[in-house]
Amino acid sequence: MGCNMRCGHCGSSCENRLPDELTTEEALSLADQIADLGLSWITLSGGEPLIREDLPILVQRLASRGVIVNMITNGWLIDLEVAQTLKESGISTVAISIDGTEEIHDSIRMAGSFKRIEKAISHLKHAGINVGAVTTISNKNFDCLRELHQILIDMGVKSWQVQLGQPMGNFKERPQWVSAPGVIPAIIDFCYETWLEGQINIRPADCIGYYSEKEMIIRQKPEMGGSIWNGCNAGLRSFGILQNGDILGCTSIREKSFVEGNIKNEPLAQIWNNPDNFSWRRKMTKADLVGDCAICAYGSRCLGGCPNVRITMSGDINSDNLYCSYNLAIKGLRERLLQETDCKWLTVQAEQALRVKDFQTSAFFAERALELAGEAPFNEKAATPLPEGSGSGIHSRYSGGVWGRASFKKKALAIKGFAEFMCGNYSLCEAANRKALELYPNDTYALKGLGLALHKLGDSEQGLKLIEEAAKLTNYADADIMHDLNYVRQEMKFPT
Repeated sequence: MGCNMRCGHCGSSCENRLPDELTTEEALSLADQIADLGLSWITLSGGEPLIREDLPILVQRLASRGVIVNMITNGWLIDLEVAQTLKESGISTVAISIDGTEEIHDSIRMAGSFKRIEKAISHLKHAGINVGAVTTISNKNFDCLRELHQILIDMGVKSWQVQLGQPMGNFKERPQWVSAPGVIPAIIDFCYETWLEGQINIRPADCIGYYSEKEMIIRQKPEMGGSIWNGCNAGLRSFGILQNGDILGCTSIREKSFVEGNIKNEPLAQIWNNPDNFSWRRKMTKADLVGDCAICAYGSRCLGGCPNVRITMSGDINSDNLYCSYNLAIKGLRERLLQETDCKWLTVQAEQALRVKDFQTSAFFAERALELAGEAPFNEKAATPLPEGSGSGIHSRYSGGVWGRASFKKKALAIKGFAEFMCGNYSLCEAANRKALELYPNDTYALKGLGLALHKLGDSEQGLKLIEEAAKLTNYADADIMHDLNYVRQEMKFPT
């Protein structure tokens, strides 16, 4: 927590070293426990880690035990001798915080800092150390990212992480610096364009995402892990260590309620292996989320994105992630759909989205169509009603001709029920199918859909009865219904 700078966006408000900081002996013991636990890598940060005189000893201990050691520094204290010492101790990568052009960077951090960074990078490269850069994006520096991109290339930096500045510590005192949610798509576009250029390996941090086409392409790069966003690692595959030995899921989250233990009081392995620890993440499910995150097609996988973004930007770890690109897209689609008043067009669009497996969009189109159902003009007498007990209701039997009000609602409800099920929104699926059954009590598709929803919601016995009823109405000849019947029976350990 000690630092030789007083940066305007410092989330930890670092100033002087705190009296509860781990001693060298305690830190070396922790290094051994980290290695014993099988940790792959660790990043030393601060404050300014180079303020600790014993830092090379700690790096050497970790590296000698097979742990990859990285460090984030402001670069001020790195001369050729320090760079050589870090190399000899076994450091892997040193990332230097740089937040803009010389004028902007120095205004955020400290006068002369930019020039010291240029020298530090030169010294590190001379010593044979991998050099990276880390940039915290805010309203203060967003407009100079393109210029900074070229500066880093000219410096010979090969890897660059960009992260979203969050209102913590000193940054919280500068609300005018905090970026609005709308900046996220622009950051992703910038990262994508930079990746295409191929001159520097850019990495959007975990606080920037999620599930836009460009963001998914970037995260599937081998150097980014090779897969799309799969939820926060905190408490599952990683943890944070504060200066006093407190263990928590992520060092960005500084609230005391998230501290799981302290290595001065109990061994690291005991803290990590305690099944009651990190429960906020290990036991979190989609049901804990709210807003559009709670109905998102990616909700079960994403679980709301970066927890600290939700805490700092919305005030609650289970809140809607307003800084998610997919969340922004959902809200934008809903706003656009409010301008649409053609029920038939909306339903056709819902069906088309269903065919290409864009279930979230399909559900929203169907939802809007159903909102308008009571106002839409229909020629009931000219319509040909569907026979009760007819099969799957989401296909083309409704297309063309004049639609009756009931048959129209049934089609939209069938689409919505199926789309919500595929999004993992089982309560919404249940509601849509119950409404469909009010129109056609013996509709086999709605019976099956309701049964599947109830099974997923925990009432498997009633769910199975409904699917069996649907199968009986079709003389057990509908392949889809029989497939789902066998699926639920297998889930319930019944013979198929």
